[in-house]
Amino acid sequence: MKKTRRVQKLRPTSSLVKNALFNILGNIEDLAFLDLFAGTGQIGLEAERRGAQVIYVEKNPSRVLEIKKKAKGKVIRGDALKVLDRLDIQPNIIFADPPYNFEEYELLIHKSLKALAPGGLFILEHDKRKEFQADEVRIYGDTALSFWRKKE
Repeated sequence: MKKTRRVQKLRPTSSLVKNALFNILGNIEDLAFLDLFAGTGQIGLEAERRGAQVIYVEKNPSRVLEIKKKAKGKVIRGDALKVLDRLDIQPNIIFADPPYNFEEYELLIHKSLKALAPGGLFILEHDKRKEFQADEVRIYGDTALSFWRKKE
């Protein structure tokens, strides 16, 4: 019997959430932007379009290939939590959109804040029913964006 891997169903960020996110971020030109759980890469691609230097992190090999076709930034195939441990830069912004059934949110938050540059911003997209001790939370339909600012 052939062993098959379960692939997470993509849940791209809605246009409403994406537009709200970039309105909140404002000018991100020349900032280092890390797109964790990149999926289709749409958030990172928008950040690139706005002048950020983007690093994409995605585990799925076929999605990595698709992102590489579109992106100018570096694309890393790997587990987001492991990549955070071995980054050679301190991003100004980390955006993470893990699957809604993700179970290691607290570890993701901890590692992301540790990896950020001083004054950097960590943004987590998640189901609005999931609550975190964030600096700010914005809700759009069933989706929430939670924000943490790393102290200077």
